[in-house]
Amino acid sequence: MKLILSILFCLFFSLDSLYSQSGKRTFKQHEVGFLLGGSYYIGDLNPAKQFNLTQPAGGIFYRFTPNYRYAFRAGVNFGNIMGDDSQSDNADQLQRNLNFKSRITEFNVIAEFNFLEYRISNDKFKFTSYLFLGIDAFMFKPTAHYNNQWIDLQPLRTEGEDKRYKLTQMSIPFGIGVKMNVSKQVGIGFEWGPRKTFTDYLDDVSGTYPDPVLKPFKTEAAQTLSDRSKNAGSNINEQRGNPRTKDWYVFFGVTLSIKLNIKPIPCYSIF
Repeated sequence: MKLILSILFCLFFSLDSLYSQSGKRTFKQHEVGFLLGGSYYIGDLNPAKQFNLTQPAGGIFYRFTPNYRYAFRAGVNFGNIMGDDSQSDNADQLQRNLNFKSRITEFNVIAEFNFLEYRISNDKFKFTSYLFLGIDAFMFKPTAHYNNQWIDLQPLRTEGEDKRYKLTQMSIPFGIGVKMNVSKQVGIGFEWGPRKTFTDYLDDVSGTYPDPVLKPFKTEAAQTLSDRSKNAGSNINEQRGNPRTKDWYVFFGVTLSIKLNIKPIPCYSIF
């Protein structure tokens, strides 16, 4: 993932020089758009499988396009992520036997670079692939099933954390997509966008099994959900997760963009 991120950074910021000398025409286009697709997670309970346990997701965004090559957008996405050791073919994960699910809500600001000239309502420039890169703030809340209900994991401190991890974090969204016109006012597309986070607790799993003598659990639920393995109670100070890597989540899906007929206000009309 680090290699992919580095390549996208380089492409996004360096390919500009290849096209900026051509003096392409500029224009202003405003769009409102929608995302309908899925979300999934990469982390301790799913180290590598793309699209594993995908959940429904959606979003809404506003896009401003000042140039045939560039666009900027801001939006909100909603989705769910989950992980389950019982779905793995790894013996260590099957032994650990943890699972979780979490709601994800993100607010993002993203820049797009079009490989081809593109503009809704223009049949000459009606298709392009693109890269995108931005920043977002997201909220999550990992939960686990216990006694026929879903319980919030963060307050339980299942790894004996001295401080609760924050449920609002920053991440870096980036990815690839394609978009094309279907009418004078509408464009459709598809995009796939990983989110590089700076937390290892999307799944409430990061470090080692705590010592209940040194750091007693406050509730029975906390003790049970800390260690759900077949040999629960004998894993003290052994590895529960991998603290050397951070968690990721991904949004992907079909986008629908509607061009807004916004006319500029003449300067003289303001006075």
